[in-house]
Amino acid sequence: MNYNQLVEQIKQKESFLCVGLDTDINKIPEFLKILNDPIFAFNKGIVEATAEYSIAYKINVAFYEALGKKGWESLEKTAWHIKNNYPNIFLIADAKRGDIGNTSAQYAKAFFHTLPFDAVTVAPYMGSDSVKPFLEYENKFVILLALTSNEGAADFQYFENNEFEFLFEKVIKVSQQWADKEKMMYVVGATRAEMLEQIRKLVPDHFLLIPGVGAQGGSLEEVAKYGLNANGGLIVNLSRNIIYAGNQEDFREQSAAVAKLIQMKMRTLLENHRII
Repeated sequence: MNYNQLVEQIKQKESFLCVGLDTDINKIPEFLKILNDPIFAFNKGIVEATAEYSIAYKINVAFYEALGKKGWESLEKTAWHIKNNYPNIFLIADAKRGDIGNTSAQYAKAFFHTLPFDAVTVAPYMGSDSVKPFLEYENKFVILLALTSNEGAADFQYFENNEFEFLFEKVIKVSQQWADKEKMMYVVGATRAEMLEQIRKLVPDHFLLIPGVGAQGGSLEEVAKYGLNANGGLIVNLSRNIIYAGNQEDFREQSAAVAKLIQMKMRTLLENHRII
């Protein structure tokens, strides 16, 4: 999927919702656990219930890797189900990879060649040669960690250099030499919404992946106020609020209801910013 196609999805669905499939085997409905692949069955139900309201799905790889071979099989089945049935939905591997060049090349192959992801989250700490292998694939995106929503973000991301710029600002500035908006996005946590205005000055046209709305306390309205641009430019991820909205046999309907409510709020925000 390319930049313009993602913009078109936002306008068509009047939404910038990403549903995070951070699927925990201990939290899914009990009746699914007797199935051969309860994780996939749960994901399939969530996707089918929320696809009309969502422009993206984000699969948090750690929740699948923790289950070994069977978990990875569930991830593969989920990714292919989404791409085969909803090819216009943006599919993100939340893997936070980043290593020396030849290792990153293998990570990129895993997510972009072997698997059908449109984007992968990448850590920038090791610099350009750890990121560039992901940029070699056409119509694929790197989503670079810039300013995250966790408490420990303050340990390093707000470090100031002699030019009085924060480390996260340096990451954004330097990485623009590697790729433009057609291949690069940035992670900016919703709990840092007050910094979005500053970040938008650095990357006015890039897409920003925003975690932290909902369970982590971030404000959708604040994110929209400072983060929306003329094309939308935001992918706001919600996980727990949607996927665990219900834990009985009607879990699909419960998730759909929450996703619809969020999409309606997003439509209003898009209208207010004259994007739709």
